[in-house]
Amino acid sequence: MTMSHVSIALTPEQRQLSEAVARFAARHAAIEETRAGLDDLAAGRLPSWWGTLVDNGFHAVHLPEALGGQGGGLEDMACVLESAGSALLPGPLLTTAIAGASVACAAESPAAVTLLKEIATGATAVVVPDGQADFQARREGDGWRLTGSSGLCLGICSAQRVVVPFPDDTGATVWAVLEPAAGQVESRRGTDLTTDLGNLRLHDHPVSGATVLTGLDADRVAGLTVAFTASAAAGITQWCVDTVTGHLRTREQFGKPIGTFQALQHKAAMLLVNSALATAAAWDAVRALSGSADRDQHRLTACSAAVMAVMPVPGLVLETLTMLGAIGFTWEHDLHLYWRRATSLAASIGPVSRWTRLLGELSATREVTVNLGDSDAEFRVRVADVLDRALTLSDKSFGRQGDYPEFAVGPRRELLAEAGLIAPHWPAPWGCDATVRQQLIVDEEFGKRAGLVRPSVGIAEWILPSLIAAGSPELQQRFVPGTLRGDLSWCQLFSEPGAGSDLASLSTRAVRVEGGWRINGHKIWTSLAHRADFGALLARTDPDAPKHRGIGYFILDMRSPGVEFRQITQSSGRAEFNEVFLTDVFVPDEMLLGDPASGWQLAISTMAHERVAISGYVNIDRMGALRELAAVSPDPDPLRHAIGEIDAYTNALKALGVQETLRLLDGQPPGPTSSIAKVATNVMLRRAAELTLGLTGPLALEQDSQPAVVAPYLDLPAELIGGGTTEIQLNIIAQLILGLPRK
Repeated sequence: MTMSHVSIALTPEQRQLSEAVARFAARHAAIEETRAGLDDLAAGRLPSWWGTLVDNGFHAVHLPEALGGQGGGLEDMACVLESAGSALLPGPLLTTAIAGASVACAAESPAAVTLLKEIATGATAVVVPDGQADFQARREGDGWRLTGSSGLCLGICSAQRVVVPFPDDTGATVWAVLEPAAGQVESRRGTDLTTDLGNLRLHDHPVSGATVLTGLDADRVAGLTVAFTASAAAGITQWCVDTVTGHLRTREQFGKPIGTFQALQHKAAMLLVNSALATAAAWDAVRALSGSADRDQHRLTACSAAVMAVMPVPGLVLETLTMLGAIGFTWEHDLHLYWRRATSLAASIGPVSRWTRLLGELSATREVTVNLGDSDAEFRVRVADVLDRALTLSDKSFGRQGDYPEFAVGPRRELLAEAGLIAPHWPAPWGCDATVRQQLIVDEEFGKRAGLVRPSVGIAEWILPSLIAAGSPELQQRFVPGTLRGDLSWCQLFSEPGAGSDLASLSTRAVRVEGGWRINGHKIWTSLAHRADFGALLARTDPDAPKHRGIGYFILDMRSPGVEFRQITQSSGRAEFNEVFLTDVFVPDEMLLGDPASGWQLAISTMAHERVAISGYVNIDRMGALRELAAVSPDPDPLRHAIGEIDAYTNALKALGVQETLRLLDGQPPGPTSSIAKVATNVMLRRAAELTLGLTGPLALEQDSQPAVVAPYLDLPAELIGGGTTEIQLNIIAQLILGLPRK
């Protein structure tokens, strides 16, 4: 099953809303008609279909029903803007939506009520950003006289109402609603040909006190502007993904679809990854503004959306153009209108340095969570009771998995294992058959208890689900309890010197003999093989079968005769990887999972669990060294910009994971998030390392510096390659998610 992009719309109702907007655009605002009306749009004349859009209520989805709106939320409006962005719907929808959402924050004010009712009935509006305008006010009775200009604003020529900020006698910001008179707005030739651009100039303009909006907050206005702009930009990236995918499937060169060329497959896959991150960042910003998050969280998510969902989009459209080749180079291609709009949206929110610096000053990655409310209350009480009892116990020693707190063994771990809380999603009796919602409850309850380290089964977290699914009850009883208690350790024997990520090219052979199989081969990059009791082993059982068939999935006793290993010293000086040599190793029949040809399917399942675990690296702060230095540096700005860039990326990754969780909670099937997140995590890890090395200078001379710089950097290869290289993941995304043709 393929999908073309990730969307802000998560619920069935939101998807229906997005589809309705797309149908509206296709029926009333075809791009050829938009091209024919570009001069009218630049002059601020409304599209002919504006009244029909108003009748459908799309522009006022987020406004209160009592004032004529549809009574939806900000996320619903974001879905409208995303779909409108994808369809290149021209005109003042975005600026009017921002104005409505901003003014709704001051709905207690009579002027706000009046304006919201006007917007609901079709009036267009724009909010001039605070800090951009240079209006000066002179008191006159209960009002003011304004002189100054708004600066360049999108949608101001078509706006029938303009909300302007100006300082009062005390320097505090006042917001008022104006109805521009003829000649007060200077039209400018805009980069975006589908939206008007202009500058409002006032000279001694009267402003009545009755038009003042009380309770309007400049930070919230800025956050809403970025969040809604990001939603429209996300729609553009999704159009790019769909356009490129369609082109690569059908365009032929050298007698074959160009979508079979690996270089183009990888570029298309990266376009999807970046589109998914942009969409997740936009959704996160809107979600934060919709909820009860504090001001810093609003600012943080707005910064992340600016950096991840607005600023990169012109480059993503340009990348689309390069994949379209000469076809995309011609003005007649719609891509140029999208490119211009993307460039205009990025320019409208200011330089990216503003947002990275602010995010770096906040100096904290976002905790993106799911509000579970009172659901599964009995399950939560049961989990809380077990964890409270666990706090009274302690584990005295480390188990076979390693010398880390999560691998400690003792009475606490035994209690948690018996309760099924070490791997709650596993079936009973090993787990507790936890639903997605219940797994999140377990996460929450562990998080509430300081000092209670959640036990881990290490690499077995990837392997044992396959054993539970395909192994006999006897095998499950033999291996699962001991692993949960920490008494057994595991390794994964997949990669070979001549077949790293290409598991279908395995050369390790398994030959049937009496009572089992004789195995010969050579494995490499096997983590912790020198400590493992057992390993999951892939070996070819039928050399004549097609590449993805004839592979068996075996459980190997690492102490079997004929098993030898040699530790591989890494750049960091540690030796956690191994070469494993198998010489006439006997594996009994009962240690084969499934049938002799089902190993490929079981391996795919194992690697999916591995990719999910590795994408969890995003929860580790990669900017720790720079944060420490920024706190004491006399010139912290370069450090803050770098911190902000990586925090924006990690926040988008986290939001992407929460989006997937919410889809699962809604009963939807799993999406492509694990592969997308693995690639995105690799990009983030490399960029974080580059920025850290580039800004810490001489600290990188010492391996054990304080703060640590080189030590984490030397571990980077293991993180980048584990779970499959970026290139392999890009192949998966291109072929299995985007549906591009294989060679």
